[in-house]
Amino acid sequence: MTGRRYKRCVLPTLGALLVALLLAGGESVAADARSAVEAYVARVAGSSIDDLAVEQTFTLYHPDGRHPASTGSQRLFLRIPRRQRIEQTIEGRREVRLTVGDRTWVRQADGKTYEAPPPDPARERVHLLTAFPRGAADLLAEWRSLGVRDDVTDETRAGGRTVTIIGAKAANRDHPAVWLDPEYGVVRVITREGLPQGAALVDITYSDHRSLAGRFFYPYRQEVFVDGKLLVLVVVRSVAVNARLSDDLFDPEILKRRE
Repeated sequence: MTGRRYKRCVLPTLGALLVALLLAGGESVAADARSAVEAYVARVAGSSIDDLAVEQTFTLYHPDGRHPASTGSQRLFLRIPRRQRIEQTIEGRREVRLTVGDRTWVRQADGKTYEAPPPDPARERVHLLTAFPRGAADLLAEWRSLGVRDDVTDETRAGGRTVTIIGAKAANRDHPAVWLDPEYGVVRVITREGLPQGAALVDITYSDHRSLAGRFFYPYRQEVFVDGKLLVLVVVRSVAVNARLSDDLFDPEILKRRE
């Protein structure tokens, strides 16, 4: 797969992941999953977050997972609950992707703007990074839609910390699962997705968490692996919380006029 195809298939997915996140057993095991999520949601409930402005760089890798193919930069603007703007530059070409609710508009490098088709729900509805105002039941329901079982849980160590695995046992690294840190939130998500080259195991990890507002943490390093090989590395340069982002940033009509 070429670097250009990586850009088309992977980078919009990464932005969608950021937007969304805000935040075999019987019934007793399922209750453990609910308890872990409920405890985290309650922990960050006092953090008031209306919007985020993120500056980050990314590196796309060749299919071997070892050699960089290309690099780029992104400005990510999020407004709770369902507005996102990604300004992305790669190989000298700038693209803007604006999502409001269930609709997405793209302004290409040549200035032309079009409305993109509805995204794949399995990719767009992943709530991975932190708990924006959402209930535990909502998060578990959306994880179930990704194939994550909430009747299977386990514990393991990650980054020197104890985390709860929802959806699989620690030894089963090829099963859909969410790894939940009691302080940082989601630190890993494993899913199976249909990619251009066929079905693949997608493993996304979040690390280098830093406190931004109250008990709200944001991961400054994000890595995407496909079938065990590194595909994308994202390094966050800065994050501004409650920056009072302008309404113009999320207005599709203004986006179209700036062709």
